[in-house]
Amino acid sequence: MRPTRDSVILFFGDLAVFFVSLWLTLAIRHLSLPSEEIFLEHLAPFSVLFAVWVVVFYIAGLYERRSVLFQTELPRLLLKTQFVNIALAVLFFYAVPYFTITPKTNLFIYLFISFGFILFWRLYGHGFLGPRQKYKAVIIGTGEETDELVEEINNGSHLDFSFLFTVDLNELDGLDIQTDIIERVYSEDVRVIVVDLRHPGIEPLLPHLYNLIFSHVRFFDMHHVYQEAFTRVPLSLVRYNWFLENVSASPRIMYDSFKRLMDILLSGTVGLASLLLYPAVIIAIKLEDGGPIFIHQERVGKNNQRIRVTKFRTMATDDGGEEDRKKGNHVTRVGGFLRKTRIDELPQLWNVLSGSLSLIGPRPELPSLVRQYEEQIPYYDVRHLIKPGLSGWAQLYHKTPPKRDMDVVQTKRKLSYDLYYIINRSPTVDLAIALKTLKALLSRSGT
Repeated sequence: MRPTRDSVILFFGDLAVFFVSLWLTLAIRHLSLPSEEIFLEHLAPFSVLFAVWVVVFYIAGLYERRSVLFQTELPRLLLKTQFVNIALAVLFFYAVPYFTITPKTNLFIYLFISFGFILFWRLYGHGFLGPRQKYKAVIIGTGEETDELVEEINNGSHLDFSFLFTVDLNELDGLDIQTDIIERVYSEDVRVIVVDLRHPGIEPLLPHLYNLIFSHVRFFDMHHVYQEAFTRVPLSLVRYNWFLENVSASPRIMYDSFKRLMDILLSGTVGLASLLLYPAVIIAIKLEDGGPIFIHQERVGKNNQRIRVTKFRTMATDDGGEEDRKKGNHVTRVGGFLRKTRIDELPQLWNVLSGSLSLIGPRPELPSLVRQYEEQIPYYDVRHLIKPGLSGWAQLYHKTPPKRDMDVVQTKRKLSYDLYYIINRSPTVDLAIALKTLKALLSRSGT
């Protein structure tokens, strides 16, 4: 499927969504099927708005190949675009006499419905169009991440291309660039080349790759494709320059303010409601062994500051994460239930309300583990640039997370997910994490 055909399908699909959303808005507003007269009365002014929205979509790049290939970027891009479209809609229907419609309730119902439908269409619409022919692609890189990427892309990834062959940058000296790479790209009609542009061995290839631009070959940074396929940052591929380009400690005033407001509202509401469970939990813990109800432990928070978190006790004793106190310690029967249901973490909602934690963010670690990880894992301290949270990207996607003991290998993998969240965090990403966390809690599948 050619990119031009994708763009045409997206264009007409968007228009269909706009018109269907209008019809559904009128049906909901009047609690009956809208008559032809009412529909046409609204269609005239809304059609002008549809045309403007399509132009905004085009300017935002929603008809470009990138929006087709990299769909995890869509919710955030659509959210930003719809903010612009909502502002334009309000301006049209309130400031321009010709566009006046009554009641104005119709407009706001329409804006809500159309956003949901357009998001669903853009994320899942192609699934209704039958199987899609994937673009032929080549990957130029080296190492374990390259092999992982080839396997993932060629075995069912949501990305719309598959790799025909790999060029190992460590073996470039043994290749005839023109014959073994360039001519093969032409002969096999390769349309996508994924390349590790940060590898020092790429320099001899760049002049040859440049000429392929004029043959409509599209290039993608291997780092970006890896993140799209695995939703994590490839640690062995990043260097200091990557962090300088992508990571910043500067506050995002609008986002940070919105997130803090949500933390206060949600932690306060859920925290107060959770007080109803406290008596039952306290009685159960006391009946089992008569020990303390809560444990209070130090964790490392934002900017490497120590924070004190509170949880219901789930182990026989609180060893504080210290090795010499772990021997013989075990999870109690009540503690096992509290952990499985996540009830043991309810007291941490008061940490969220006070501001030391957030609902969403990298999980805070014990200071003793942090000291060791910072010595053995490059860039580990970057995860402390933002406030830690009760749930996060790594908790959802890291299938083999480290437990209480030190685990450098799995912590590296966990860090790769934390970095992905740090550079991609936004209200839409936080909402996705919150919804998936709720699903995990309801299914008791969380880790």
